[in-house]
Amino acid sequence: MAGVLGKERADYTEGSIIGSILKMGLPSMFGFLTQNIYNLVDMWWVSRLPDGEDAVAAVTFFGVILMLLFSFNQLVGPGSVAVISRRYGEEDDALVEKAIKETIILKLFFGFVFGVAGFFLSRQLLTLVGAREIALEQGIEYAQVMFLALAFPYAMYSIFTALRGVANPKMAMTLMLASNILNMVLDPVFIFGYLGVPAMGIRGAAVASVTSFVLTLLVGLVILYGGFANVRLHLKGRASIDVRSMLTLLKIGLPAWLGSLSFSGSRLLITPMIATFGTAVVAAFGVGAQVMSFSITIVVGIGIGLSSLIGHNVGAKKLDRARQTGNQAIALALGVMLLFGAIVLIFARQLVGLFFESPETIEYGVTLLRIFALAFPAVGVYIMIEEIHMGVGLNTPIMVFSMILAWPLRVLPIFLVTTFLTTGPGAVWWIMSLSVVVTAIMVFIYYRRGRWLTVKV
Repeated sequence: MAGVLGKERADYTEGSIIGSILKMGLPSMFGFLTQNIYNLVDMWWVSRLPDGEDAVAAVTFFGVILMLLFSFNQLVGPGSVAVISRRYGEEDDALVEKAIKETIILKLFFGFVFGVAGFFLSRQLLTLVGAREIALEQGIEYAQVMFLALAFPYAMYSIFTALRGVANPKMAMTLMLASNILNMVLDPVFIFGYLGVPAMGIRGAAVASVTSFVLTLLVGLVILYGGFANVRLHLKGRASIDVRSMLTLLKIGLPAWLGSLSFSGSRLLITPMIATFGTAVVAAFGVGAQVMSFSITIVVGIGIGLSSLIGHNVGAKKLDRARQTGNQAIALALGVMLLFGAIVLIFARQLVGLFFESPETIEYGVTLLRIFALAFPAVGVYIMIEEIHMGVGLNTPIMVFSMILAWPLRVLPIFLVTTFLTTGPGAVWWIMSLSVVVTAIMVFIYYRRGRWLTVKV
């Protein structure tokens, strides 16, 4: 079937399974890799400011809050992935267009509401997660800019989802690459004041991010409305936007949101517990988390492409191929994360040394990375199975596993360790790693039952 502008409609439900996984997943992987490269570069520029450790800690504290707020993004995101990709597999372009428009509208609404609330509650939220003194004041400067513009990254990520959902993963990748490169270029300009721009310090890092969010969203809308993707949007589509279908998107995403909210809420509680060990540990945790995120982004990127591919296969009623696709993707994730875990184990000291000069802070970061690296294979399996279920709109089981991981396996033992035992932060890192391993085993056992192949959307 021909797509817009006379192009042949892309179909990844035929041919080599591993080839289809890579064609859908690799562009997403490269896009998200640049996102994590940007996060590391951003953290590096911020660490060059006076009171660098406090500045890095401020961004780390805000990251915990942002994770919580982005959990609300999950109210819409999982539903949009399932509906857009499955309708594309069914070749119903009118309903694909309708789902994309409704997703963007919902994202702008939620982003605006939570952004305004976050702006006025910045000090209270940062204090809640453990920010104090210089880190608190710098965190407020950074957070208020990011909160005011929260609707833009919410909607921007929906553009990426839409392009992957209509089998245009390379377009999504190109847009993500351009966005992150722009962000990296603008960082030193706004932070330190180049090209006639006044130096803004940590606030400049936020301004750079917001600028790239807005421009990326505008370009993405031009791509979709200009007919450059496999499905074209129109000001007036054949299927009208309505509240009922928006509620369907929210219904599908509700379990994923609850699971994400639970996980983010648990980190909201864990961060102040980590902060009891001092600012140096928080700074090391922030950098260590970014390095870890960079490593697992390969699996996250492939998984996000996989979720759309699974939706295409199930929508086209190719259930056996969907199962084989899931199995091969999990094996791929396991192999990739074994490799990256080994790299992080070997080069942990060099990675942390890029950000800090303090021997104490470096030691904290090295210990953290080496312990986290042991759990990388389990993280890969968990993420891939989560994306498979998201692709078909079955999010309740993952919500349950996420809650198990967050509370009885993490928050409770970390609380006990930090409250009643005189131990260092290493015990916290071990709890965080082992909890993922245990949860990944449970998730894999559930995945093998195959219920995800029979879900209706």
